[in-house]
Parts: sequence; C-alpha cells; structure tokens
Amino acid sequence: MKKAGSLLLALVLALSLTLSVSAEEAVFEGGVTEIQKYGNIVLDIDPAKLQEAGFAYGDVLAVKVNDKEFQIPLCTNYSDVDTGELVARDSGGVLIVAVNMGDFATTNELAVKETAEDGTYTWKFPEGKSIEDITVSIAMGEKGGYRDQYLIHQLERTNERSDYASDQVFANFRSIAAGDLGENALFRSSSPVNNELGRAAYADNFAEANGIQAVMNLADSNEDIDGYIAAEGFDSPYYAGLYKEGQVKALNLGVDFTAADFQKGLAEGLRFFAANEGPYLVHCTEGKDRAGFVSALLACLMGGSLDEVVADYMVTYKNYYHLEQGSEQYEAVKSSNIVSILETITGAAKGGDLTKVDLAAAAEKYVKGIGLSDAELAALKTGLAKDYTAEPVGQETNTDIPGYTEAPADPTEVTPLPKPEPAPVPSPVQSDARSSYTVAAGDCLWNIAYRLYGHGARWTEIYELNKAVIKNPEMIQIGQVLTVPAA
Repeated sequence: MKKAGSLLLALVLALSLTLSVSAEEAVFEGGVTEIQKYGNIVLDIDPAKLQEAGFAYGDVLAVKVNDKEFQIPLCTNYSDVDTGELVARDSGGVLIVAVNMGDFATTNELAVKETAEDGTYTWKFPEGKSIEDITVSIAMGEKGGYRDQYLIHQLERTNERSDYASDQVFANFRSIAAGDLGENALFRSSSPVNNELGRAAYADNFAEANGIQAVMNLADSNEDIDGYIAAEGFDSPYYAGLYKEGQVKALNLGVDFTAADFQKGLAEGLRFFAANEGPYLVHCTEGKDRAGFVSALLACLMGGSLDEVVADYMVTYKNYYHLEQGSEQYEAVKSSNIVSILETITGAAKGGDLTKVDLAAAAEKYVKGIGLSDAELAALKTGLAKDYTAEPVGQETNTDIPGYTEAPADPTEVTPLPKPEPAPVPSPVQSDARSSYTVAAGDCLWNIAYRLYGHGARWTEIYELNKAVIKNPEMIQIGQVLTVPAA
C-alpha cells in the first residue's frame, strides 16, 4: 500500500512538471476564420486548449500573425485593456485578437474594409491573398505578466449612494494622517464640484464641515468649473464660494504622472498651497488616481511611513470597490498602483525594496525637481504641519468612527453637517441631568458627541447609555431617540 502511494505521488509530481513545462513551451498554430466588422480577427485556435496547457487570464501571449510578432495579454473582455491596446479575448470559447477601440486587420495590413452605400462591407485582401493565407502562432510570452492589470480591470463600482456604508465613504472624503502632517491639515476626496458621479454635494458638505480653505483641483480648468456652477441643479455652494474667492486652483492635469505638463501643473498647485493657509483639500474626479499621487507625494514629504502612505491610498479602493486587505485584487492594486506611484516619486528601480528608501528625502528631491524653490518648499511644509484642532467630520475611513447613518438618496436632501469650530461647542444638555437626542441623517456617534460636548471622543459615553437600543455603534438609525449624558 505504501509503495502504491509513493507511485501515485510520483505520478502527480510528474504530471505537474509536465504541465509547467507545457505552459512555457507549448506552441499553438492556426489561422483566421473571420475578420469582424471592426477589424478583429477570429482565430481557429481553441482557448480551452491553451487553458489545458496551463495558460491563464493575465498571461502575456507571444502571438505571431504572418511575419509580425506581438506581446498580447489573454483576457475575457476588450475593456480589460486600455483604449488602443492589444488584447487576445476568450469570447465564450472563441479566441479573438483585437485592438480595443481599434482595427487590428487594417492596422497590420491584413486586409482593407470596403463599405457599400447600403452599409454592407467586404474585406479586400492584398493581391493574390485570401483569409486562408493568414497564419497565426501562439506561445507563452510572460506567465502572469498582465495578471495585476487584468484583476484591476475586473473591479466594478456603482454611483448609487445606497450601495455605500456612509456619506463619507460615498464621497471618498477623508483627512490624511501620516508623518508630521498637522491634525486635519490635509484632506482628499472625490470632486465637490463636478457631479457626474453624483458625489459632489456630499463632498462639498464635508469640505464645509471641515473648514477647507484652499483647494487643489487636479481635474478641471476654470472654464470647466464655471460650467459646473452654471449648470441646472448645481448644489455645491461652499465650493463655489471658495472658487469665487480665489481659493481653488484649477490645474486640468492628465493622468501621466511622468509627463512634463503634469509636473509643471503640479508645481503650480504646490505653490498655491504654500501661499495659502489650510485646511487643504486635494481632489480630481474620483479622488483616486491623480489625487492619490499628490496625496502620496505630500504624505511622503511630511515624513509618512511606507505603511501609512500605502494604507491611505488603499482606503479609496476599499471605499469604491469594497476590497478586503490581503485579497488578490487588493494586492494587485497595491503592487500596480501605489507602488508604481512611489517608484515614480522616489526614482526607485521597478520592483526594488521601498522599505530601504528615505521617502521624505526622495519626495523633497522630487518637489525641487519640478521647480519649487527652497523657500516655497519650506512654506509648503510649514502649512502642512499646522494643526487645525477642530474635530474632523467624516473620518471613518482612516479612524474608528462609529455609527454613520444611511442618508437620503438625493444629495440635495443631505442634512448639512456643522462646520467645526476651534473652540468647544456649548452643550445644549443640562449639566445636572441627562437629556435626549434624535438621530438625523448624516449623524454618527462621533459627530453627535462633538455637537453636544465639543469632543467627538465622548461618543463612548453616549454608547454606554444606549446599549439597549444601539446593537452596533457603527449602525445607528435615523429617528432613534438616544439618551445623552450631561456635559
């Protein structure tokens, strides 16, 4: 029996080795059965055979079409790659080679489409050639070479408020706590002015509540902002007021962080912060990519640790896509996005050990490299280091703030949150007796405690008095009547 078991184990190991070898060495040859309307070529190679040989989605294929060679990721949808990029799509058991939003056949001179007046079309091949003359071969290019990007392209989110835990999560609004950044000095969010994602009124609400004084808008031009404000249904009055007062810097930046125009515009934004008092807000449209880059840069500049910078960046993906730390998609986003951003900021080699990099020194070098003077850099750091001591509103993503309630689906119905004041707010409760408080939209135990006592940390006292009605301190309900302690 022991001998049989040993033989079985040896067989399994041998099969595993064979599978590994076949995935790296297998070559599949075939042709083209059809050129589709938009120039995609349909192959007669069965994608199931590739999978049997050990190929997987996210592998990079070495594809040869006639005499041209390509490196193409194996995916399931055209949108799994960016516009203009090549993709080998497994479309329900049919393998298609295409350019996302492009024309593979014409671009690579396989054929030219001729369209008749009635809209019908035919593909004209080079003289003496036909579709049967097109040859294709597929081998492994790089195992898992596109896996992270493939997983990232599978992420989905909605723009429905009801799909998110709180107004703050929906708005992706939070302060950045890292290194020597002052308390509530630097915030980031989705756009408080462009409402294409339905989040603007929510973000504007929290910008006002946290007393934002200077805004770096990475996404829009002044003309764009003028258009948003003039549009019917615009409901971001606090942002509009800041803009009118010259406290919004519109930079209209692209998403190529290495581009000269991005760096030039970013330098203007940093100078704007250096010349103004905080609290500061950085945003783009989603508050994800451009805002993620600038937030990481400023956190590094102020001495934030690698763990702090990465954790802040990943909060956005927890907010939007509900990613769980340690999941394959979480790790894919981390390694592809924030690690790449830090490599750009620090100049570290791709795949290098960022734990050995002095992030603050590297960020300072980067900021000087894009044009800031020593005096401008010093002013920027001074502003970011100041403490703005009002209790923050809407920080459950970075700290343990309990009890956000479901808000109305229409952001115009959001109950405005109070703008924090540096001094404690006088308590409306009697000092010698308990009183009651009715939970309203947007409330959490933290901001109730701040409103009543001037200190959000006293939420635990409210919770202790109401354990009979509050089953979960993170899920209080609109309309609940709470007993609140004396001031």
